[in-house]
Amino acid sequence: MKKWNVKKPEKSVISKLALGCSVSSLAAAALASKGYSSPDMVMEKLEAQELSDPFLIADMQKAADSLNQALDEGKRICVYGDYDCDGIMATAILYSYLLEAGADVTYYIPERSEGYGLNKNAIDRLSDDGVELIVTVDNGITAIDEAEYIYILGMKLIVTDHHQPGEALPRAEAVVDPHRLDDFSPFKFGCGALIALKLVAALDGGDYTMALEQFGDLAAIATVADLVSLTGENRYIVQYGLELINNTDRPALIALKEVSGLTDKKVDSHSIGFGLGPRINASGRFGSPKTAEKLFLCEDYDEAIIIAREMDSLNNQRKEAENQIISQIYEMIEKEPSLVRDRVIFICGKGWHHGVIGIVASRIQEQFGKPCFIASEENGEIRGSARAFGEFSVFKALTYAESALSKFGGHTGAGGFTIKPDMAGEFRRLIQEYALKEHPVMPAAVITADAPITATELTVENIRGLSALEPFGMGNEKPLFYIENAAVIGVNGLSNDTHTKLRIKVGFAQADALIFWRSPQEVGFKTGDVCCMMVSPEVNEFRGNTSVSLIVSDIRPQGLEQSRFFAGEAAFEKFLRDEELPKNFYPNMLPIRNDAALVYKSIPESGITLDALYIKLAQRLNYCKIAASAEAFRELGLIRCSPSDGRFFRLKVSQKADLDKAPVLLKLKEVIGRHYSGVRLP
Repeated sequence: MKKWNVKKPEKSVISKLALGCSVSSLAAAALASKGYSSPDMVMEKLEAQELSDPFLIADMQKAADSLNQALDEGKRICVYGDYDCDGIMATAILYSYLLEAGADVTYYIPERSEGYGLNKNAIDRLSDDGVELIVTVDNGITAIDEAEYIYILGMKLIVTDHHQPGEALPRAEAVVDPHRLDDFSPFKFGCGALIALKLVAALDGGDYTMALEQFGDLAAIATVADLVSLTGENRYIVQYGLELINNTDRPALIALKEVSGLTDKKVDSHSIGFGLGPRINASGRFGSPKTAEKLFLCEDYDEAIIIAREMDSLNNQRKEAENQIISQIYEMIEKEPSLVRDRVIFICGKGWHHGVIGIVASRIQEQFGKPCFIASEENGEIRGSARAFGEFSVFKALTYAESALSKFGGHTGAGGFTIKPDMAGEFRRLIQEYALKEHPVMPAAVITADAPITATELTVENIRGLSALEPFGMGNEKPLFYIENAAVIGVNGLSNDTHTKLRIKVGFAQADALIFWRSPQEVGFKTGDVCCMMVSPEVNEFRGNTSVSLIVSDIRPQGLEQSRFFAGEAAFEKFLRDEELPKNFYPNMLPIRNDAALVYKSIPESGITLDALYIKLAQRLNYCKIAASAEAFRELGLIRCSPSDGRFFRLKVSQKADLDKAPVLLKLKEVIGRHYSGVRLP
């Protein structure tokens, strides 16, 4: 269960924004919830800002001059990129321009096995190839040693990057990075491909016309895929690029849209993030990034579709590898439930593909609502990726555990690490210690609604008005709204019960609420129930008819007290981890036999999650008694818990089990006995 947070922006502000910005009430509510209090603020923050003068970026003039000189002198140039979508797009932008300008140019993108950024083996190969000038895109800002090596070999270097620099800058003819301390350019948050596009504009005298027409689509794809904030100049480039993508004659995009199922559909930021981007990234994860680069450099559709199909196949391999690792993790959790009861999830496997463990960490974190560190051991080396949310900092946790690490890096929400030999156990101990010290109350996964939505606002016109806020993405998330007192008047399964459609009535208004990847059985609501939900409203168009459709992000019965649930969940997990609780807690956690019997009888043959079990029994039992009963039955082999969906299932048993012998109940009684000597226990 996720913690719900419903914002309630002031009605006066909503009215002011609706009138001043000429947007619908829903759009105005979404803006108000994000802190915009006046039309001027909206214009300043959300209005797409045209790209600023490229020469305002430190060293951009030097970079353009050095590159133009190399062009004039016929020197061999190498564009050195990165294996992710941003690096591939940035390479395509600069390489294509230089090639068209008549340069003697090549490109180099390291394989994932080589690691990120410049490396000396690659530099040696480029030197042997006669390269005289290396231009990095989307990397290079921290390559201090590699930069020196380039000059030792008699070559020169230009760095273009968008990552944070270290204390020193690399030796180069120019270092173009808006995050330099001495950089005073107005926009700091573009991706590597946007910096490459700005360099192209600088090479063209500072005019963006050609650069945008030729490469605006590639910069837009990179901007969305690299998860940078869709504000300011990023907003402009995505808006401009989406127009190009939806009217494209670029063979690469025609082919990539076809294999992504987007040929006849309008491409938006969501289509890029979940359709185009993953297929581009898959080439760097499961094949070679040069495959994707080749696609975006080819000019023939027949060639492009062959490459695009290969990338689609690589993406399917990526999905398969993810699912295989996830399945193995579920098996490990089923054998050792404590893995997901720790404050921080740390799971290590053997031979897991390093190209996907970051994605796996994200999925496990999302499912269990805890910071997640996933590692793979191969050839005696343990490397991993981490993901977190809220106030928990991956980088600070890794720093705390650095005595067990040979290498690490990252930021608040994500990071990578390499564990020293035979130090995996110590690493686990240290990150748990960090979590306990820094977060006595661990951050909970939160889902936030921008505002409550009323029946009168559930109109096609009002919902269409939300399009004024597009494109959606990081820093400008798609609005989410809260609906309460929704009466269920119909329940239908879709696609063989893979999904669920609820027909709901809110006041006098009716709408379809769609819950993806959950069967009607799993959803658990029936006609006559009253619920509340978090939704993204959409307009459904079918056979000339338009209607309101609600995409449900989360749903629960009306009136559920979430504070009681989260307090109980935290207390029970602390007990399982042997963390001290107030002594008066323990007696209230111990179920009597009738409590346990009620829990057992409430588990249907189809299975039920602990969250749903709590919702079902909250009026009669507290969370801890429900959880302790379920854990006791699991320990005794009467039920099993499926880690994939968290559902408890009854097992066929041939003989009775003694509830009093369940380890969790024995432990509870022992703790109670310590605190309350002489007290008679049930």
